[in-house]
Amino acid sequence: MTSTASSTVTGTVTSADGTSIAYTATGDGPAVIIVDGALCHRAFGPSAGIAEQLAPEFTVYTYDRRGRGESGDAEAYSPEREVEDIAALIRAAGGQAVLAGFSSGGALTLRAAAAGIGVTKAACYEAPYVTQDWHREAALAYTADLHRALDEGRVDDMPALFMTLVGMPADQVAGMRQSPVWPAFTAVAKTLTYDNAVLGYPSGGTVPTDLLATITAPVLAMDGGASPDILRDPAGIIAGACPNAERLTLEGQTHEVSPAAVGPVLAKFFA
Repeated sequence: MTSTASSTVTGTVTSADGTSIAYTATGDGPAVIIVDGALCHRAFGPSAGIAEQLAPEFTVYTYDRRGRGESGDAEAYSPEREVEDIAALIRAAGGQAVLAGFSSGGALTLRAAAAGIGVTKAACYEAPYVTQDWHREAALAYTADLHRALDEGRVDDMPALFMTLVGMPADQVAGMRQSPVWPAFTAVAKTLTYDNAVLGYPSGGTVPTDLLATITAPVLAMDGGASPDILRDPAGIIAGACPNAERLTLEGQTHEVSPAAVGPVLAKFFA
């Protein structure tokens, strides 16, 4: 572990399969672990801004999910390996932590909360499970295309497939391919298949209500009031499936939630 400031440290933990997971811990207080969504990691995504909001009251752990940023990876993948990554972080944090997961990171957060690894509270924002038939068909087709691109070595196409799935127009996707930020997407493109697996594809994609029913920790299921129904509806199902849960809509927010909007909500829930 290397100290970078009086209240900030960076380091690594070793997961159960030997994979090194890189993290930054900021602030002082009870441990909060932020779980990023697709294509994001500590240096590329919202987690640093959310950590800044929470650091006055908590020790906030941001980390690079396996295959991203400075973390390692393994040849074989399953969502259970990512739960083990979180378990290693919780051990480093003292044996207990609260989790805040965003998008597919919300689905991973719920898996971790059900795993009995020391999660005392769990918040998730717009975990993108499917609730409508047309969305399920589109997601299954995307899953097949994504794995085909990976198998054929077309890693550059994988972020484009994801952006198309989430509704970005073709001309904007083409423009993104030419932008300086594109290499940051392709560097973690393989992990898009990990996000899909966390959500239950290729066999599922729906809210895993049986799993959620086993979560004993308090759960906060959030959505944005300005998001489309396909992103908002899962929050209600999650809240209904967990034994001790509440749903909260952040008015005016979209899937790209503002740290300033979600930070105070998380601080209140985790207090």
